[in-house]
Amino acid sequence: MILVEARNLTKIYHRDTTEVVAFRDATLDIYAGEFAALMGPSGSGKSTLLNIIAGIDRPTNGEIRVLGINILDLREDELAAWRSAHIGYVFQTFNLIPVLNAYENVELPLLLTRLSARERRRHVETVMRLVGLSDRLDHYPRQLSGGQEQRVAIARAIVTDPDLILADEPTGDLDAKSATEVLELLERLHRDFGKTIIMVTHDPHAAEHASVTYHLEKGQFLEAVKG
Repeated sequence: MILVEARNLTKIYHRDTTEVVAFRDATLDIYAGEFAALMGPSGSGKSTLLNIIAGIDRPTNGEIRVLGINILDLREDELAAWRSAHIGYVFQTFNLIPVLNAYENVELPLLLTRLSARERRRHVETVMRLVGLSDRLDHYPRQLSGGQEQRVAIARAIVTDPDLILADEPTGDLDAKSATEVLELLERLHRDFGKTIIMVTHDPHAAEHASVTYHLEKGQFLEAVKG
């Protein structure tokens, strides 16, 4: 089953009088259950493509269906509801809210649901146990290491049990040990829980944890490499 179907996507930015082409006529299929790494040189449009898949950005031209939905047809409010229900997003810079503790940061997406406080607690405690941070629920981001912050961010991304996990350079700000722990966690989510993951990375070591690697060069995807 194809989860992400992108056809002839083009994204062009206009900066003053300059036209910047992120990618042109890019076509890509991501299948359910894949752990896909998107690689390419800096400026090749990898993160832009991830944002388009998430419905955060829109292409200049082309078509994209995610989970069978033409997301370009959705209004902004529909897109926000769809994203909340189906997409988990992991950022390079963690994006945790500093005045909230780990529990509260992970609980945030659940506040948009109809779950009771007791049900929300059960979900948060389950994912925090999964990422190995059950003893850090009351800790604030400043009290956590970078690797722990990223694991909290992953817990927040998966607490709603999304259909698709998108990770944008999730190890880019981490030391080697923390990066390996985060990659092993993503690999476990894929292997043991059947999660479909799309990870943007420039690091060949990180890509080795994926089941398939797509290289984006000059706006085009080269032949996929199975891991």
